[in-house]
Amino acid sequence: MQIKFKNQTMKLEDLPLDVGYASQRVTLQDEENTPHVIGGQNGQTQLFITTPFIDEPFLEELRQINEFLPQGGDFIVTATLIVANASHTNPHLEKIDFLIDAEGEFGDFYGVKLLGEPYDFELTKALILISKDGAIFYDEFVKDLNDTFRVDTLMRKVAAAQICYTGQGCHE
Repeated sequence: MQIKFKNQTMKLEDLPLDVGYASQRVTLQDEENTPHVIGGQNGQTQLFITTPFIDEPFLEELRQINEFLPQGGDFIVTATLIVANASHTNPHLEKIDFLIDAEGEFGDFYGVKLLGEPYDFELTKALILISKDGAIFYDEFVKDLNDTFRVDTLMRKVAAAQICYTGQGCHE
């Protein structure tokens, strides 16, 4: 998959996991190098957001996502902003954790690692929604890093991921 930024074209190192596939459990680090395991089936809906850079337009997108995420009750959604390395600054949003893919495990398993300049070995701008049963329920990979996420679609998919889960998969 090709990803554009300004007048340059990069590509993803691997093919991303498709919707319906089991998500992979990976270990990432926070800013204090404490390990955190994400992915796989953990009984909660999980939203992963990746990016090669954090600028003001991207922060505004994160704020929109942060606003609509359910918190507490029966509809828990954990959200994690994932970056490739410690050169990125944590935006400190209330409902979105900040983790670093220091070992490259997330980028490799989920197929979000960029190759080519200007963001060689960074993670592309993507959303990956994991349902409670651990399957990839929705994903969005922007074709141009300046494109915005379809937040309205994400909101609908988060709601759908919450109500379809019966404890036996979405097809029961």
